[in-house]
Amino acid sequence: MSSLADANVQSDLDIAPLLLPAQVLRNDAQAIKAAHELAQVARVQAAKRDRQRKLPWSEIEQFTRSGLGSIAIPREYGGPQVSFVTLAEVFAIISAADPALGQIPQNQFGIINLVLGSATEEQKKQLFQSVLEGWRIGNAGPERGTKNTLELKARITADGDDYVINGQKFYSTGALFAHWVAVKALNDDGKQVLAFVRRGTPGLRIVDDWSGFGQRTTASGTILLNNVRVESSLVVDNWKINEVPNTQGAVSQLIQAAIDAGIARGAIDDAIEFVKTRARPWIDAKVERASDDLYVIADIGKLKIELHAAEALLRKAGQVLDQVHAAPLTAESAARASIAVAEAKVLTTEISLLASEKLFELAGSRATLAEFNLDRHWRNARVHTLHDPVRWKYHAVGAYRLNGTLPARHSWI
Repeated sequence: MSSLADANVQSDLDIAPLLLPAQVLRNDAQAIKAAHELAQVARVQAAKRDRQRKLPWSEIEQFTRSGLGSIAIPREYGGPQVSFVTLAEVFAIISAADPALGQIPQNQFGIINLVLGSATEEQKKQLFQSVLEGWRIGNAGPERGTKNTLELKARITADGDDYVINGQKFYSTGALFAHWVAVKALNDDGKQVLAFVRRGTPGLRIVDDWSGFGQRTTASGTILLNNVRVESSLVVDNWKINEVPNTQGAVSQLIQAAIDAGIARGAIDDAIEFVKTRARPWIDAKVERASDDLYVIADIGKLKIELHAAEALLRKAGQVLDQVHAAPLTAESAARASIAVAEAKVLTTEISLLASEKLFELAGSRATLAEFNLDRHWRNARVHTLHDPVRWKYHAVGAYRLNGTLPARHSWI
């Protein structure tokens, strides 16, 4: 059986991706090692994939085979349940090599956390076991043409023992590569549910029409749902999660911040390499090498300091999530996690944009040539950081620190 990595994916893919045997990692060290091994492979062709918009099928399959897809599965369900500190570092490592490869599985981890907080015991067992066996979960939540990102037009209605889904989705990151497509829709009571639709189900159409100028190979395009049937056992009442304290937003945002930290790492690494090997010193510097230019040296130092500050807050946010999950959740502890992640998200957003722009100032005109494709760092940073505005992170942090106001319960804080 041939891998879909060899397929020429242009628009639709109505067959299921290849199901590959996946190992189960057993500890944090193994997860970090697997992330470095994947990054080493992914980095080689990252610029070419972006330029040609070639989807990273073989890299995603390595992600799955390595066991990285199941590192957040709780131990009681057979997974390694790595720390949130490790989870963030795994995504930062991968995203430094190719942030599209980091973003594609991101939703899987947010959905795992959501299932943990709102699914029945039988649903948890079935879905978690499938992930351990190598099934990937893709996203079918956001929609275009709604008044805000929370509004849904997709509907799921009871039909005998099953349910039927109708609607249209966009920004469906991960769905093209997935075995499960997790569809958010409103039920007959107007409440939000999450239905797990098997890839290849009649009426489910995944369209590879993502045309963003950054994160070009995430395939974050359209999903069409036309009378898609799903068993009742695969419909999770995820509306329940917002009725109690939860870390849904904090976990999702931690990974988003880690992706941005990875983009910054990659941009700074490429800036340093270009300055050392290709850039010319400015005439007034009166030095032989650009790497001896005092201003270039100082700017590289500043970028590294700001990156390390962002990474420190990212680690702290992971530590807070680990602490919060070690005890029964309360409104205050959940808020503490959200605020810690928000603080990290601000700095990772800002350093990813700064580093990817500063790269050209330090590396010079030659760095703008298409053959190097270094502008992908800025394009990726700009597109990915639009996921949620950091101006509202500043507001949430200020309101919490100044007035004790707890942040809202949703996926963006």
